[in-house]
Amino acid sequence: MSLPNRIFITGTDTGVGKTVVSAILMAGLGGFYWKPIQSGLDEITDTEWVHKNTGLPGDHFFRETYRLTLPLSPHAAALHDGVRIDLESFHMPEIPKQGHLIIEGAGGLMVPLNEKDLITDLIKKFKAPVLLVARSSLGTINHTLLSLEQLRREGIDIMGAVINGPINPGNREAIEHFGKTKVLAEIEPIEYIDPQNLKILHLNYFGSLMRKQ
Repeated sequence: MSLPNRIFITGTDTGVGKTVVSAILMAGLGGFYWKPIQSGLDEITDTEWVHKNTGLPGDHFFRETYRLTLPLSPHAAALHDGVRIDLESFHMPEIPKQGHLIIEGAGGLMVPLNEKDLITDLIKKFKAPVLLVARSSLGTINHTLLSLEQLRREGIDIMGAVINGPINPGNREAIEHFGKTKVLAEIEPIEYIDPQNLKILHLNYFGSLMRKQ
């Protein structure tokens, strides 16, 4: 397989490393990054973090459709800010024909956006295959298999999975066997993040996909 031009990065939970995986792909591909919904503005946003750590030009980053004040589920953060997240408000950014657009979701698949729509509805609107990010710690098999099952139930294309954290071969074997999905990378804890190291990480973890294009 090869990397598609659009990739939606989602996770089995919040805090599983979606933004780090996005940065690795961005650095290696020289791609374009879009976080449609940002919940929490007190600290550095995910867009700002990826921009800073990849060193890519500013025109490789698109502004969020919704910038919500509190670090809560999007529906709750929107309610606090007095807005309603509307699927019709999202418009796919235009990128060069040979470019790669990395779209990073918010939280996991079943996170609510409003009173009826979930992250899965946003993914279906974009028609982008999903790269599912999971952690390597105890419990990840259950969370990952449930997420894969939900993606298939919704008819969403699955590009593969990425596991973040200390290597656990048993997790990979179980996810691939029971989830019928390829684990594309097992990313061990990263000591230092800068543009050059992110490119090396991309070559190490995703280089084989690039060579098959």
